[in-house]
Amino acid sequence: MGGAEPTSAEVDRLPGWVSLLRAPNPGPMTLDGTNTWILRAPGAEFATVIDPGPLDEGHLRRIAESGPYQSILVTHGHHDHVEGVPRLVEILGESFDPRESPGGNGLEIQVLNTPGHTGDSVCFLVECEGERVMFTGDTILGRGTTVVAAPDGNLSDYLASLELLRAYEKVIMLPGHGPARADTAALAEEYLKHRTERLAQVRAAMAAGARTPEAVVDVVYPDIDPRVRFAAEWSAAAQIDHLIRESAARADGLDRL
Repeated sequence: MGGAEPTSAEVDRLPGWVSLLRAPNPGPMTLDGTNTWILRAPGAEFATVIDPGPLDEGHLRRIAESGPYQSILVTHGHHDHVEGVPRLVEILGESFDPRESPGGNGLEIQVLNTPGHTGDSVCFLVECEGERVMFTGDTILGRGTTVVAAPDGNLSDYLASLELLRAYEKVIMLPGHGPARADTAALAEEYLKHRTERLAQVRAAMAAGARTPEAVVDVVYPDIDPRVRFAAEWSAAAQIDHLIRESAARADGLDRL
């Protein structure tokens, strides 16, 4: 995570049916902490929680206090988003009523498969009272750029997921880390531009002789914060893999001519 910050304006208010509880786990990879989102349509008895976050007792009890809940949703399986789920279910006890499918109670929830950051990453498009918002997890962050780490992360899949999210113009984006942003499509476009520019830099580094993630990072990320160099090397590995497969596909296409 980290890197150039997209230029879309931040959101000055959340929809009335959405509230944010931020987990106390700030850091170079989590920014200000994991965003836990609580959704309750006006007048609804049950709420839905997205990404309960890490195993932090105080945070999980704050989530429980905003219940009761009918569903717990997660955007992907990284520990800072899901580690607290079993304990949250314990705390909720009988007040947790998962008999209903996600949504209902005035919420329409659509699951979008958006692999790339991880193989299991999804986004949730939620509509309530005519207003739509997109919960993006770590696929798009509210600040900086996300890590696509091989082997679970796949850059080819990630680029396709960003292309999918480009369709949601003027839909508020509520990420797994960082602030809410005004336009999902605009952020997806910024991310695609950033990835395209970075791939060109990696391609040039490889042409000049860089063959390992470490060597690519030395060339492409010369001023990287040592605290997150490992993440840059993960991303470089995914970029190298993408470019090698892209080259192989191109060569295969020429062979078929």
